[in-house]
Amino acid sequence: MGCCFMKQKVKYDDPAVLAAQTCFTKDEVETLYELFKKLSNSLSNDDLLSKEELQLGLFRNSKTHSLFSDRIFELFDTKHDGVIEFGEFVQSLSVFHPKAPQDEKISFAFQLYDIWQTGFIEREEIRINSSFEHLVRCLMTEKVRELILALLRESDLTLTEELVEMIIDKTFKDADSKGDGKIDQEEWKDFATRNPSLLKNMTIPYLKEITSAFPSFVMRPDIEDQMH
Repeated sequence: MGCCFMKQKVKYDDPAVLAAQTCFTKDEVETLYELFKKLSNSLSNDDLLSKEELQLGLFRNSKTHSLFSDRIFELFDTKHDGVIEFGEFVQSLSVFHPKAPQDEKISFAFQLYDIWQTGFIEREEIRINSSFEHLVRCLMTEKVRELILALLRESDLTLTEELVEMIIDKTFKDADSKGDGKIDQEEWKDFATRNPSLLKNMTIPYLKEITSAFPSFVMRPDIEDQMH
């Protein structure tokens, strides 16, 4: 008997439940639902956010490959099924809320850099936090130099190899307190606590007042009905 896979519309989580689990209010969750609908139906009308739709939402282009959007997608797709459901979207986005605990931001940033999910950040896998304003402050490595250069091109920034090496060396000198050539979660937490600028891009100020920051997404009475 043959087998086929078809993406189906999903029943969204109760906004009150999601609000209790995250830093968002119930009204903010409902506003995010409207935003999510626009994103998840931009290429395919299935109410599931694909990698291409996330790429389109972030960079207005679904074709150009982006290492940043790929990594964000992997972390938001907590079920690892190739799509992002609304609950995953809200819970992951909550980490970027101004009221989110610092420990959550530190943990998420660690996962962002631990691209091979080994539980350590090593010289061979440290990658740039590709947020444009603070790119120079972020982490890089030799083995993933091609990834670095690609991200630099995406950000319209150019760093010499010498400067890249200086950033790598300084990062490990400051963060690798055990001197074993890798950064574990404890070392990363200490390093990020001493260098709060590393977490600046882990906060999206507009999420605190999303209903007023995005007036076009102000909820209508029928929105909540669609979520149940």
